[in-house]
Amino acid sequence: MKQTNLVLVRHGQSEWNKKNLFTGWKDPNLTDLGIEEAKKAGNLLKERGLAFDIMFTSDLFRAQETGRIILEQMNLGHIEVVKDQSLNERNYGELAGLNKDEARVKWGEEQVHIWRRSYDIPPPGGESLKNTAERVLPYFNSEILPKIKESQNILVAAHGNSLRALVMELEKISSDEIVKLEIATGDPLTYKCSDQGIIRID
Repeated sequence: MKQTNLVLVRHGQSEWNKKNLFTGWKDPNLTDLGIEEAKKAGNLLKERGLAFDIMFTSDLFRAQETGRIILEQMNLGHIEVVKDQSLNERNYGELAGLNKDEARVKWGEEQVHIWRRSYDIPPPGGESLKNTAERVLPYFNSEILPKIKESQNILVAAHGNSLRALVMELEKISSDEIVKLEIATGDPLTYKCSDQGIIRID
């Protein structure tokens, strides 16, 4: 296959990010800053001379809107967009909607830290990063990877933890290390895809 691009971008700041709330599968809007982050990402990708044939995004508005704004900035609003729950953020269960400080008061700082930063211990009623990876990676392999092999350029607009799961696989990062990885809102991660593999370049 010819060399193509895969770009992963976490949605811009949401209203609940701003309020320091656990969000998960809840569906708040972007803030004004989040909209600006998405515009900045689109302009950055355009300046780098990138273009896309298809965008994959989650079933949640903040990711869809981030992707839409990016494509609009790049004059690519006409390309195919595929939305799927498999790319949703990690489900935070009973933590969803709680302020992170309130959660520490309710369950204790150590327990909340374990839920947030362990790989395979989920919060009550929610998912661990391992659970998230178990739905993200099969979807990537069945739906996105074949498009890459067809030499299509791909944009994935998703979430901190669904993208962590992808980065873990693409960059062969251990489960101990991936939980430490912070993916900034609106900051694209760019990979070159070729017969030699998928390699992070930025």
